[in-house]
Amino acid sequence: MLNLIIFGPPGAGKGTQSERLIENHGLCHISTGDLFRWHTKNDTELGQKVKEIMDSGQLVSDDITIAMLKEEVEKNPDAKGFLFDGFPRTVDQAKALDSLMESMGSKIHSVIELKVTEEEVRQRIAKRKELENRVDDASDKLDRRIKEYFTKTVHVLPFYKEQGRLTTVNGIGDIDDISKEIDKTVSALEV
Repeated sequence: MLNLIIFGPPGAGKGTQSERLIENHGLCHISTGDLFRWHTKNDTELGQKVKEIMDSGQLVSDDITIAMLKEEVEKNPDAKGFLFDGFPRTVDQAKALDSLMESMGSKIHSVIELKVTEEEVRQRIAKRKELENRVDDASDKLDRRIKEYFTKTVHVLPFYKEQGRLTTVNGIGDIDDISKEIDKTVSALEV
């Protein structure tokens, strides 16, 4: 089983690159953002809590997020591996994810960081907002999410770097070239 985390600010291209990793390596994609939106859309008990938190522009609690992740992993017992997107955002969450995977007899093998500047992120999200009109792309909420990433979330990367599990890829440029760089990392893990 191969378990990866794709990491980067909002608008870094995590969704696009995740789709390619899933297709090329047969991984099961677990996006906390997608999980939050699904639970909210389906008005589950967790979804009601998530909606209230997301509407205020805050981050969903670790307990709720870990519960959702565990449920998703358990739904896919025959998966070749998992690609986590949007989690962890703190060192405590990284440790919680490691504990979750260990309790399931596995681990996180590598973290792939898509390095993108704040300016590039803002341009991409402006385009995405026009096309998709996502609630979490509203300017006030987006400002909070970008600030959260660049002032807090980015600090989880040294945790993985110290363990030799971090690979940084330039997330600006041709989508195919970015995919090839990511595939090099993943292919080396599969050997």
